[in-house]
Amino acid sequence: MSLPILLSVLAAAFLHALWNALIRLGGSKIRAMVMLSLMEALVGAAIAAARPMPIPAAWPWIAGAGFVHFAYKFFLAQAYEQGDLSRVYPIARGAAPMLVAIVSAAFALDHIAPMGYAGIAVLGLGILLMARGVFTDGESRRLLPFALGSALATATYTLVDGMGARVAGDAVGYVGWLMIGGGLGFAALMLGLRGPAMLRARPGEWAVAGAGAAASYGAYAISIWAMTIAPIALVAVLRETSILFAVVIGWLVFGEKMTRAKALAAVLIVAGVMLTRL
Repeated sequence: MSLPILLSVLAAAFLHALWNALIRLGGSKIRAMVMLSLMEALVGAAIAAARPMPIPAAWPWIAGAGFVHFAYKFFLAQAYEQGDLSRVYPIARGAAPMLVAIVSAAFALDHIAPMGYAGIAVLGLGILLMARGVFTDGESRRLLPFALGSALATATYTLVDGMGARVAGDAVGYVGWLMIGGGLGFAALMLGLRGPAMLRARPGEWAVAGAGAAASYGAYAISIWAMTIAPIALVAVLRETSILFAVVIGWLVFGEKMTRAKALAAVLIVAGVMLTRL
C-alpha cells in the first residue's frame, strides 16, 4: 500500500469516527440516523448527478449493498441507544476486519502477506481490549448483540462494495448511488415504523445531520476508492484506526473515561496498523 493511499484511508477513518460521534449527540439515535440518511441521499444525489450512470453490471451490487447498509445503520443506532461511543464503536468496528480477512483468504479475493495477517491479529487484540469495559465496568450488555450485528453488516458491505466498485469502475459514482438508495430506504422504513416524529427537529440538528452526511460520504468514498487499487482486507483493517479517533472524541467531547486499558489498546491498534504496512 503506497503512502498516498495510506494517508487517504487514515483521513477516511477520522471522518468515519466523526459522523458516528455526531449520531451520539442529542436524543434518539434512531431519529438521528434517519436524518443522517436523508441528508446522505441528498449528498449522494449531488455526487451521482455529476458522474456517468453506472454500467448495468453494477446495479445488482448497488441494490444488494443497499440492503446490507440498512442493517448496518439499524444495528448501529440501536447499539448507541445502549452504550457509549468508546465502547460500541470498538466492538462494532473490531470484529469486521477479522471476518473480511477470513473471507478474502478463503475465496482468494486478494493476496495478503503473512505480516499483514499478523497486523490484523494485533489490531484485533487491541480492539478486544478496548471493548472489555462492557464486562468489567458495569455497562449495559444489551449493546453487544446490536454492536456485533453492526460488525457483521460492516464485514459484508466491505466485501460487497469493494467488489461492486471494481465492477462499476467508478468508486465515486458508485458510492453516490449507494447513498441515495440506502439513505432513502432506511429513512422510509423507519418513518413507516415510527411515524413523522422522526423528522421533527430544530434547524441546527439538520445542520449537524448534513455535516454527518458529508463526513459519511467522504469516509466511504475514499475507502471504496482505496479498495479498487489495494487489497480489500488491508484497507478494511487500516480503516479501524478510526477507533483511535473515536476514543479521543469520546474522551474530549463526551467526557468518557480514559483508562490504562484504553491507552494500551490504542498502542496495540497502532502497532497492528504498522504491521500491515510491512
